[in-house]
Amino acid sequence: MNNERWVLPEGIEELLPQDAYRVELLRRQLLDMFSAWGYELVIPPFLEYTDSLLTGMGSDLDLQTFKLVDQKSGRMMGIRADMTPQVARIDAHQLGREQPTRLCYMGTVLRTHADDLSNKRSLMQIGAELYGHDGVASDIEIIRLMLAMLQRIGLGDIYLDLGHVDIFRSLAHQAKLDRQQENLLFDALQRKAAPEINDILKQSGISAVSQSMLSELIWLNGGVDVLNKARKTLKAADSNVKKAIDNLEFIAAQLAKHDPLIELHFDLAELRGYNYHTGVVFAAYKPGAGQSIAQGGRYDHIGEVFGRARPATGFTADLRALMEYSSNPGAVEPGIFAPCTDDEAQTKTIDELRAQGNRVIAALPGQTGDAKSMGCDRRLEKQNDKWVVVKA
Repeated sequence: MNNERWVLPEGIEELLPQDAYRVELLRRQLLDMFSAWGYELVIPPFLEYTDSLLTGMGSDLDLQTFKLVDQKSGRMMGIRADMTPQVARIDAHQLGREQPTRLCYMGTVLRTHADDLSNKRSLMQIGAELYGHDGVASDIEIIRLMLAMLQRIGLGDIYLDLGHVDIFRSLAHQAKLDRQQENLLFDALQRKAAPEINDILKQSGISAVSQSMLSELIWLNGGVDVLNKARKTLKAADSNVKKAIDNLEFIAAQLAKHDPLIELHFDLAELRGYNYHTGVVFAAYKPGAGQSIAQGGRYDHIGEVFGRARPATGFTADLRALMEYSSNPGAVEPGIFAPCTDDEAQTKTIDELRAQGNRVIAALPGQTGDAKSMGCDRRLEKQNDKWVVVKA
């Protein structure tokens, strides 16, 4: 009989003791760090009605969301594929604050399809969001927090990729592209497919100036000098494009002031989250890795669908991916092995040791395995009617 009851669904993983310990240790460290920056922890539900879950930016997640019918109400529910829309709902509807609000979160998300590189459908998403401030200072704070998170786990050799969705959006509006043309061009830009981009533009019927500016977007990437190049290349663009370039330049200058060693890269054709992002978008990469380690951006007015339009900026990451990249070992501390006895003095000693933060493993009657096989480098030994810790 072929028994495969132990096989997990494709893209679903479990963590064994050592990795589970490292992930939990990392979770505690990062949430404590977020708290030190003033970010309050929220815990959204694992599933909720799709009317709420797939509203606003959540609409981009429709195909990634597992859906089921609530047997009590008959309404459609979804298992969250991303926690950011839920946190936006909490800020807009549950908290209802007027002042800037800093929220952080951590939890499992489930997706119907894995991305091409990681092959994961279940992620442990961690992130932070800043609501209620419409200014570059909040973007800088959230990017600095993301970089501090990566530094905290021992990642020093990273580079930051910056883009701004208003550049393409404003150029498309200025060219008077219809929705279909904009979508075709958007898709080709994401693939950096230059011949296809030129074909789409030639068939679009837009002015030669607009064609030239849009076709040049994929070549506007590189170091900070690319911003001056963009000003020349896009000099016929409207004021929104110029403001976006100025915004990127200011953010870059402020980040360099805080961390002169940070490696910055600009990609003005980067349109990640185009349907809901409204300003700067950013992602952190490790050299040699095929996908970003953490990413985010500005997404103003997302709370409008929940009754309160609030400016917002934030970032997310997968905690398990962070653990894999982390240089911090986070190994389980060796414990103290206690022999199996009915001595009350030993029980009292074990309780005292645990209260002091020690890991104590008490032997069970008839068990096999000594201290070392149980992961202990010390053991309890009775000496002169007193239980003491000795080397195993």
